[in-house]
Amino acid sequence: MNTAGRYASLQGRAVIVTGAGRGFGRLIALALVEQGARVLGTSARAGAELLETATAAAAAIQASGLGGEFAALQADVSRPEDCERTVDEAIRRFGRLDVLVNNAARGPLEADSNYFAAKPRFWNAPPDAYRTMVETNLLGPFFMARAAVPGMVERRFGRVINVSTSRPTMVMQGLAAYGATKAGLEVNSVVWAKDLEGSGVTVNVLLPGGPSDTALIPGGTVGTRAPADFRAGKAATGDEGRIGGILPAEVIVPPALWLCADESGDYSGRRLVAKDWDPELPWRDALARALQPRQSAPSIM
Repeated sequence: MNTAGRYASLQGRAVIVTGAGRGFGRLIALALVEQGARVLGTSARAGAELLETATAAAAAIQASGLGGEFAALQADVSRPEDCERTVDEAIRRFGRLDVLVNNAARGPLEADSNYFAAKPRFWNAPPDAYRTMVETNLLGPFFMARAAVPGMVERRFGRVINVSTSRPTMVMQGLAAYGATKAGLEVNSVVWAKDLEGSGVTVNVLLPGGPSDTALIPGGTVGTRAPADFRAGKAATGDEGRIGGILPAEVIVPPALWLCADESGDYSGRRLVAKDWDPELPWRDALARALQPRQSAPSIM
């Protein structure tokens, strides 16, 4: 790999990206096809947004000339049958499945459109909104991994990437349901990595490192709210979730590509903070900044 972030192993790699209609999912899908990967992007709703991703992917594929591919599929990760259908479709199209990016999520906007200011108490959360977050953010990755991992184990190769959030966000007032689902996802990631030890399949957690300029954050115009001069990997590490501003959503891309590539094969059950990954450095140096210390168990309280 060079410092521009090109990974030879991504050419032809077969990937599912959930929640590919916008935000992190769209950015990761587009970056993968630029590297020649074959991507099946899913979305439970907002079919028009998923079509926008497909249009952007077609342009990226043509520009890169590396033979990437993008296919769109409307599917809801909270439904086990949709997850099985998604994996079946990826294998039908690509002949195999190499990588699963569990990105699809429902945020606190489900419960309160002004959650930052309102800080709603947990007992005021609409039950349906709470249930939707649990089913999408916690059960969804399990259903997807349950459908995807057996084939990876059989082939002795696979990558599962679970997109999480900062630890301070997990315990922020007004975000009880969202924070609990992401904390649970990280616990699952640790256990799955242990279950898959020695199988050739890795499981890792990736998070932006702070509030990011996606539709999950209320107010303003998405795509315009991050400082124009922000540069990932240049600030001191250790301020996860307390950055004093909004991160550009693009910070997620460089470590996501690395996690999908062969170079990440020796790492499993780990947690990477995207804002600390310096894309101008060789990957080993960037990883040293972004990789969190290994913990035997999560600590919230």
